[in-house]
Amino acid sequence: MPEIEERKGEGASPEMASRIADLREDLRKAKAQSKVDLAAEIRDMGFSCQGCGECCRGEDNSVLVFPQEIRAIEEATGLSWAEVAEPPQEGEWDTEGYFHTLEWRLAKVGEACRFYQGGVCAIYSVRPMLCRSYPFYLDRGKLMASECRGLGKKIDAQEAERLAETLIARQIIEIEEAIALLERYRDFPRGPPGERGIIVHDSEGEQRIGQARKQI
Repeated sequence: MPEIEERKGEGASPEMASRIADLREDLRKAKAQSKVDLAAEIRDMGFSCQGCGECCRGEDNSVLVFPQEIRAIEEATGLSWAEVAEPPQEGEWDTEGYFHTLEWRLAKVGEACRFYQGGVCAIYSVRPMLCRSYPFYLDRGKLMASECRGLGKKIDAQEAERLAETLIARQIIEIEEAIALLERYRDFPRGPPGERGIIVHDSEGEQRIGQARKQI
């Protein structure tokens, strides 16, 4: 696992405090969301996985994965943290030459998830919640869906309820992770691209990776 350095500021700025307060209200609503109502919406929309694997590969494939999910995959596969997850390419450099970015993504080989092997998911039992609930997601409680050829297909009530439960649990975890990240986050002065390494800000603090991000 990358080296973790937790740094907390002297106090959250008014803007940061406001964002955290908004997230706490979103968390309250997420915990109160009706699984029954959400399952009914999923049944109306319809979905059946076609096994095409399109969600596991492609240039836009990017699976958000949280620290607890990375550890579950590590335990199941025997792989290291760096073999399971990687930092995203989006971010900014500081004045010391470190590249800063947020959270983690499942590692890829080319344009495909590294765990998409032989047309199937090699970590299916411990796959991230994003994968478990695909193509659905919640936007502040509103059911949304990514493009998928399985949408509009008939879905049984039991599967709809399972998806609804997973979506609510995912939304709660995402909000809790965001709150924890903001509580631990400390801003930094921006600078030109450098070669010092990578700093990933996540819910557990700052994780430093020695390898510098390639400049593009």
